Amino acid sequence: MKLSLSVKLVAGCSLILLVALSLTFYVINERQERLIIRQAENEARAVFQQIVIMRRWIADHGGVFVERLPWAQTNPYLSNPEIVDSQSRHYSRKTPAMVTKELADYARDEGLYWFHITSLKLTNPENLPDAFERDALLQFEEQALPEIIAMETLEGSTFLRYVSPLYVEEACLACHGEQGYEVGDIRGAISVTLPLSKVFAEAAANKRTLFVAMLLVVATLSAAMTYLLRRQVLSPMNRLSTSMQGFSESREPGGPILRTGDEFEDLSRSFESMADRLNQYHEGLEGKIRAATEELAAANRQLSLASERKSDFLMRAAHELRTPLTSINGAMEYVTAKLGGSGPPLDAEGEELLDFCHIIQKNTHRLIRMVRTMLDIERIEMGAESSLQRSSVDLTQVIQESVTGFTFEAALSRVQLCALPAQLPKIQADEDRIRQVLINLLANAVKFSPEDSTIEVCAALRERFIHVEVCDEGPGIAAQDRDRIFEKFYRAGGKEGCGLGLAICRAIIKAHGGEIGATDGKNGKGACVYFTLPV
Repeated sequence: MKLSLSVKLVAGCSLILLVALSLTFYVINERQERLIIRQAENEARAVFQQIVIMRRWIADHGGVFVERLPWAQTNPYLSNPEIVDSQSRHYSRKTPAMVTKELADYARDEGLYWFHITSLKLTNPENLPDAFERDALLQFEEQALPEIIAMETLEGSTFLRYVSPLYVEEACLACHGEQGYEVGDIRGAISVTLPLSKVFAEAAANKRTLFVAMLLVVATLSAAMTYLLRRQVLSPMNRLSTSMQGFSESREPGGPILRTGDEFEDLSRSFESMADRLNQYHEGLEGKIRAATEELAAANRQLSLASERKSDFLMRAAHELRTPLTSINGAMEYVTAKLGGSGPPLDAEGEELLDFCHIIQKNTHRLIRMVRTMLDIERIEMGAESSLQRSSVDLTQVIQESVTGFTFEAALSRVQLCALPAQLPKIQADEDRIRQVLINLLANAVKFSPEDSTIEVCAALRERFIHVEVCDEGPGIAAQDRDRIFEKFYRAGGKEGCGLGLAICRAIIKAHGGEIGATDGKNGKGACVYFTLPV
């Protein structure tokens, strides 16, 4: 699907902005959570310090006496837990631990925070440590840590747990000296628990608000960018594109210069200047093309006339040569027959004369074949398809007959012929010409094949062409010679011949609308000459 420039640009900028804001949002959120936890830790430390200061004050004064409430019980762990004033009012003595416990109950009821005094050496069973406090007390004694802070989730709510040790002071020995404590020993610890669920809920609400604001910012900026892009960029670009399109169709710009006061105006002026120069160049080029076309037409006419004269000359020369050559051939056949007839045996001079006659006759046959071949080439190249006598041809049968007819000549060279044509559809072709191509290819293959080798003739239907191959086991054809062997009078390998056989094969195959060429032989041995014919 093709996307417009505005969509790509706005989408890309929006994505970059969204990623940047998301990273900023993530960093702010992480910092906010750490800030909440640090604030909670500082609050827990402040509560702990206030409790310690209160306990120190109470211990320094030997405890405090408060009026005993009717439901309050007297502390059984104190030697003088109660006093009575002159008005018979009873006052209970409160130790630092007792005051700490009662204040903890008040704080828990309020739900703001709560704290708990605990120890591994209990005086009051109510101060029994929980699992977190027990681990903290053990670490305080083993590692002398100043405090331990942890986050816990209880019943779906998040809490900050803070615990710090309580050390024995001089004022503490009045009550705990009998337990073997000395100044500086760890008597126990106070744990402070702060609920953070409400704070985290407010932070989550702020997070959602910030996320919505981020989306609104991205949407607003995207809309503004889209509007500015369409107004300031795409609209001038479309007008400039229209002007270029008009120039490409009629060589006239499609509109006036853009008056935008920016780079688009400079680009519009540059385009108008370029269009003027191109028009001037085209006008000059068209004149040169007309002159060159006229010169080329005149040259083509001269070449055509020369080609016609050349072909006419060759045709006339071939005809003129064929007549005396035929006469010479007939005369030499007569002389040879007379010399080698049933008369008295020839002497040495007569035998030598007979040998010369055979040589003359052989070369005469060769000249006749060369003249006939030249006439065939000229007819095919001049008339192309019109020179062909097309009919329905069974190419399988033609291949079989050509191979069979050439078997005797192959046997003289001790070469075996093997025809492997498939069942092929009939085609419209000149049967005599195709047979001539096959005979020429077979003759060349036999000429270059070593003794006791095999020549294979294969044919198969490939898409809409019949592909025929004649493969031998000879020395092969070098890659640089595979095109030249089809040129007139080119001879390779030093073998006897005039160099016209493959040239006429190429002319016949091209006249049929096919192709001819040479490749490496099967298994990298010898050569394959192939040709194709359209179905």
